[in-house]
Amino acid sequence: MDFIDELKLFSTRATKLKDQISTEEATKMSLIVPFFQLLGYDVFNPDEFTPEYTADVGIKKGEKVDYAIMKDGKPAILIECKWCGENLDKHSSQLFRYFGTSSAKFGILTNGIIYRFYTDLDESNKMDLTPFLEFDILNIKSNVVTELKKFNKSVFDVDNIFSTASELKYSKAIKNLFSNQLKDPTDDFVKYILTGVYEGVKTQNVIDKFRGIVKKALNDYISELMNEKISTALKTEEEAAATVIEEPITQEPDIEETKIHTTDMEIESYYIIKGMLVGICPASDITYKDNERYFSVLYKGSVRKTICRINLDGKKKQIMIPDGNKDFVRTYINSIDDLYNFKNELSNVVIKYLNE
Repeated sequence: MDFIDELKLFSTRATKLKDQISTEEATKMSLIVPFFQLLGYDVFNPDEFTPEYTADVGIKKGEKVDYAIMKDGKPAILIECKWCGENLDKHSSQLFRYFGTSSAKFGILTNGIIYRFYTDLDESNKMDLTPFLEFDILNIKSNVVTELKKFNKSVFDVDNIFSTASELKYSKAIKNLFSNQLKDPTDDFVKYILTGVYEGVKTQNVIDKFRGIVKKALNDYISELMNEKISTALKTEEEAAATVIEEPITQEPDIEETKIHTTDMEIESYYIIKGMLVGICPASDITYKDNERYFSVLYKGSVRKTICRINLDGKKKQIMIPDGNKDFVRTYINSIDDLYNFKNELSNVVIKYLNE
């Protein structure tokens, strides 16, 4: 069973349990500890998953964080837990204090339903006030699951996660900003939009007059875009169904009618590889291109600078990485999680392109 399927089963369980849980301890045992079991940690081994980890804060001695995930004898992740009915917004300061006293690179604040992941992007050894990742067990999103999988014990890599944390943090901030502008455009935003469509002086009266127009236009555009995508998808399905019914079995398929379908698994593999390579080159330089035979990850969009090819169809999943002569070396893998094993080889390919 894939990780996302396990999460969905656990989500069903959490939905049934959350209204029956009335204490923090019950939340830990029923929701939080099982969640970290899903991530592959031995929650019954205190050398790996330490409860009540001591994190002395200033003159206060014996301060304890609920759990610490240990790596090489040192805390790598601190976990602060709350009751599943608790709002997390007022509790990050406690984790903030603990974070600065330990060598942990990540902090997780959770009530068993929401998991907020923090690190120190803004200032070293000082936990950011804003999480770079937030996971809701009752609202599972595939793009968030992709990032969550990086915290699995089998692939956990501090440098890899930290290198993508900044992109995640600011991507989330941009989405929130755009969402707020769609709901209530600010003066500056309206003025910016008017720069390209209105030649007159942008007085306050003009801005106020156009605010509703800008809001409606943007929301209408998004609705139209969504409807267009839905219509295109439905049309494609109808055409495919018609082809199956009407096309004679003896007819040879038209090559031009062959449709390339980029799967969620291929996109997930792209983000895994992109995450591993951030730090070697800008994230925007890592792109992809799909075709009928394989899915390619490219450097700066050039097929002549292919980082790897992936084929995830069927049982024989495989990754093909170019050697020094740009001949592709094929390796079979069991799942996309195995892609993390090729970080060094993929990094060397990109480094070679950088030096060309």
